[in-house]
Amino acid sequence: MTTRSLFVTAEWLAEHITDENVQVLDARMLPPGQELTRDVTAEYLAAHLPGAPFFNIEALSDHSTALPHMLPRAEAFAVAMRELGVSADKHLVVYDEGNLFSAPRAWWMLNYFGAEQVSILAGGLAGWQKANLPLESGEVSLTEGDFDAKVTDGDRVKRVTDVLLVSHEGGAQIIDARAANRFHGEVDEPRPGLHRGRIPGSLNVPWNSLVSEGQLKPAAELRAIFDRQGVDLAQPVIASCGSGVTAVVVILALTSLGAKEVTLYDGSWGEWGSRNDLPIVNDSL
Repeated sequence: MTTRSLFVTAEWLAEHITDENVQVLDARMLPPGQELTRDVTAEYLAAHLPGAPFFNIEALSDHSTALPHMLPRAEAFAVAMRELGVSADKHLVVYDEGNLFSAPRAWWMLNYFGAEQVSILAGGLAGWQKANLPLESGEVSLTEGDFDAKVTDGDRVKRVTDVLLVSHEGGAQIIDARAANRFHGEVDEPRPGLHRGRIPGSLNVPWNSLVSEGQLKPAAELRAIFDRQGVDLAQPVIASCGSGVTAVVVILALTSLGAKEVTLYDGSWGEWGSRNDLPIVNDSL
């Protein structure tokens, strides 16, 4: 994938949304804790881009594990995509509510399971609305899609044993996308039952430091942020966060800068922080 195709503008999408080979997916998702005060499905049904089915990351996750938002099996993902009406050979455009919080995770999942071209709508739903472009309400029912999930590079997902080895011995940089106060163990995690702190040896690049108005900051700013946090773009990276969602914002930013060997610790702090047998650094102790 060329880095230029990582994003499309609202203007481009407005021109091409009815093209036969373009398909839009609504991938909005609530940050942990907001589920108590908001109903994301109701918000989707109230207003979404024309023809965009709901790519519900929560529902599309592996529910055989207690860990949040783990990747599903390829077969389960393929069935879900076909039922949504998604075809792997189309140009898929994903968007979230305009904070670049969850669209990158959808972009990454679709790429991982073999979709040929996936882009993110710059500015998301908020940008689309700001441009006074049309919205629809209600369910979107499409004819069955053509999606055969194929994982060509399973090494893009790291397990806890892989991360533990890197934490001990090096060989890659572990980048944690959580807020600095969570990284340093100064506040409780939004998910109950997790330890405070971070993986030993990890670096902190908060995901929202990379984002402005629903898209990535300019390349020079991104490079400066990574440089300040001690990240070497030429070396391998394992990205982590709270549940494997905002870590992909780091992956997206690194991909836009041409970095290679960028992988995801899918279990993230939801897994590491739930265990009593793994090393943890907590600066507040």
